Amino acid sequence: MKDQESIPTSKLERTAHFVSTGVKIGGNYVKHYTQRLLNQDVTKEDLHKDNADDIYETLSHLKGSALKVAQMLSMDRGLLPKSYQDKFQLSQYSAPPLSGPLVTNTFIKSFGKIPSQIFDSFEIVASNAASIGQVHKATKNGKKLAIKIQYPGVANSITSDLRMVKPIAVRLVGLSTRDADKYFEEVETKLLEETDYQLELRRSIELSTACKHIENLHFPTYYPEFSSNRIITMDWLDGMHMVDFLATNPSKETRNKVGQALWDFYDFQVHTLKQVHADPHPGNFLFKEDGTVNIFDFGCIKVIPQDFYKAYFTLIDQSIYKDEAKVKQIYEELEMIHAEDSQKEIDFFFPLFKKMIDMLTLPFTVNEFDFGDDSYFGGIYQFTEDLSNMKEIKESKKARGSRHSLYINRTYYGLYHILFDLKSVVQTSKKLELV
Repeated sequence: MKDQESIPTSKLERTAHFVSTGVKIGGNYVKHYTQRLLNQDVTKEDLHKDNADDIYETLSHLKGSALKVAQMLSMDRGLLPKSYQDKFQLSQYSAPPLSGPLVTNTFIKSFGKIPSQIFDSFEIVASNAASIGQVHKATKNGKKLAIKIQYPGVANSITSDLRMVKPIAVRLVGLSTRDADKYFEEVETKLLEETDYQLELRRSIELSTACKHIENLHFPTYYPEFSSNRIITMDWLDGMHMVDFLATNPSKETRNKVGQALWDFYDFQVHTLKQVHADPHPGNFLFKEDGTVNIFDFGCIKVIPQDFYKAYFTLIDQSIYKDEAKVKQIYEELEMIHAEDSQKEIDFFFPLFKKMIDMLTLPFTVNEFDFGDDSYFGGIYQFTEDLSNMKEIKESKKARGSRHSLYINRTYYGLYHILFDLKSVVQTSKKLELV
């Protein structure tokens, strides 16, 4: 993959790239419908592929929050056409890396030294490159290290980037701009936190220490003395990305072991720590043949408010649905139902929300759950598709769901999908103390 020599950092430069991409997309539509007139076999998937290629080319060049939004969208397989999913998934760990001179310049600005003056060895070619930063291998005093370097201009461009990428995301997802506002505010808050590498360093040390008792998980040691506001240094952890791990054809026992470790990791964070690693895409984990998992990225952490936590997980208890007034109160607390909703709207959304909650909380209601069950995920995908085609939802003028649900839902969707790909059977039972 060719190194990237520079990143557009000014608002004018970045806006120009978005405008250029919009023109390309418009041209793709013209080309598509012209071809359709000449050949009825031309499909909408061809249009999706052209658009996905053009959008990803721009976002991977800009990096930062624009590329991060693409990464988030790629995690929900029922949200985007497959062409977008396949292309946007590259942002998890395969974006074009920065060139050596830009990397060296980052070290000079942070430490007044080049990498070779700090480490015994430093590989100038990045091992992995994603949306916010890239990772390099180094050694120091016999230890193998991973050096995470933030792309220049990322933090300063978040707000303006989100304003520009929002129309693209809204169009892909099918939301109104007004409905999307509160969710984009939540995304902006999280992205600003992700670019604060001092905050990430503190959280990485705190959360990895809190979770170190969980079986079959490994976390790196972090080195504040070799870290800065744009650089984080930690132990290098060996392992395979999930696609490579699955290519080794691991045994059912190993896949269950990996799945259990990940389930226990998230279960402990959500229900005990009330803060969670809210970026569960495969690029943030490295898997080993012995069934252990390396976890090394705590950039995106969602702190869960207690009132939201109690309302959200109360809905797991089936007995609560015997009290319609209580359920309505919880739905209102979670902003799924609004006080000004008409009875017609309430009658429409109540059974939909009940079905959605039943599907998503099913793993919590049994002692053991088979995440490799195709019928379970097929039902979720079908339900999502049905929702997208409902006239009442398309015409709805109100956003449904608390801003806090955005990253909690994202966490569980991401976790479920990883467990589905692993075909893991997991012990999921846990008695929740909702106090």
